[in-house]
Amino acid sequence: MQNGKITVSSLVKKYLEQIKAHANLNAFNEVFADEAIAQAALVDKRIKQGVAGRLAGMVIGIKDNICYKGHKVSASSKILENFTSVYSSTIVERLLEEDAIIIGRCNCDEFAMGATNENSYFGPVKNLANEAHVSGGSSGGSAVAVQANMCHAAIGTDTGGSVRQPAAFCGLIGMKPTYGRISRYGIIAYASTFDQVGTVTRSVEDAALLLEIMAGADEYDSTLSQQPVPNYTDELALPQGKKKIAYLQDALTGEGTDTEVKKSLKTAIEKLKADGHTVEPVSFKYLEYLVPTYYILVTAEASSNLARYDGVHYGYRSPNAVDLLSTYKKSRSEGFGKEVKRRIMLGTFVLSAGYYDAYYAKAQKMRRLIRDKTNELLNQYDFILTPSAPEPAPEIGRKETDPVTTYMADIFTVQASLAGAPAISLPVGNNIAGLPLGLQLLAKSFGEKELLNFAQYFLTL
Repeated sequence: MQNGKITVSSLVKKYLEQIKAHANLNAFNEVFADEAIAQAALVDKRIKQGVAGRLAGMVIGIKDNICYKGHKVSASSKILENFTSVYSSTIVERLLEEDAIIIGRCNCDEFAMGATNENSYFGPVKNLANEAHVSGGSSGGSAVAVQANMCHAAIGTDTGGSVRQPAAFCGLIGMKPTYGRISRYGIIAYASTFDQVGTVTRSVEDAALLLEIMAGADEYDSTLSQQPVPNYTDELALPQGKKKIAYLQDALTGEGTDTEVKKSLKTAIEKLKADGHTVEPVSFKYLEYLVPTYYILVTAEASSNLARYDGVHYGYRSPNAVDLLSTYKKSRSEGFGKEVKRRIMLGTFVLSAGYYDAYYAKAQKMRRLIRDKTNELLNQYDFILTPSAPEPAPEIGRKETDPVTTYMADIFTVQASLAGAPAISLPVGNNIAGLPLGLQLLAKSFGEKELLNFAQYFLTL
């Protein structure tokens, strides 16, 4: 682009052709074609004038729970089907300021609740590696958009693995930064103490660049860290010296982990050891409590956050309502999907007077123990290595008789979410069936620089 060999306009047109060619994957809920073409022409001019931003030429898809002024945002839910945002999220403003082009809004699990992208009102997202298999969730559309070369990079949100797991299923890099590193202003809330904006990219360089631009203090988000943002891109270099890395013993011995996932973890451990790093097994004594703790807390927060969708203020209102009570009941019953209703009910239950102390309060205490234990390990080791998911992408429509079985797919990703720590999923090839596999690295809070540098090195092994 700098040499003038290609233009932003030609690039956008190529991506639009890809989107059309792969429409069957269902990665986008809406494509901003005309707008993207017009914006590309402006960016081309800015490049010629030498005043273009750092993201000039980067074409990005955003998850359909990120507000963009004057554009629809639905969180892939019927209840917000025709809702148009009246303001832009902080991250969208920061991306646009650097001349990124937003090409469309990506499909996702409804209100980001799911690990397969089958809970979307707009239908499931298919995996390019095998269209009979899921993309992963909840940011499945974001992952497949990059996987199928429909955009350069995509932005998702990660509550308990919703960027990292679909990135793993699609053979990409999924980055979840430290909680409080990127503003949540303008992100439709699911679980406010867990939600974090993340990136899906093909390279560590792109992840570093996007993080550097999106991160940092924002007056509209009081939960945001005031720590200065490092120059992740300028300081992106192969790490110096040998590292101490812990891996979860249970990931290799547990029955719930796929044999080829175990094999990929063993191979990585052997390569790291051969290169002189210290790699040691550790047991995480709270492992069996990770998923229950996570789901008690996020469903409680979802119950609170989603109370605002009542058929009165905005969004879907049932045409069958006859009074105020039926407006609430019918609008919510008809507007929300099955999984969202399940989580609202679970959350309402754990917050109810008779069960608050037994479930919610206990889970909050457990979260502190999990965070402290994770930090204890990260004080002894530079990184924790785990699979990104216990299995490769399952088939679309695989029926689980017990929702808990589906929830257990988050076993390796929720630790970083509960601890508020940064984590990155990295591609490690495919299984025999050609489905991508991923491994995850966790680092200390605000240790993104070290994490990105080591991830860059890890991909060279």
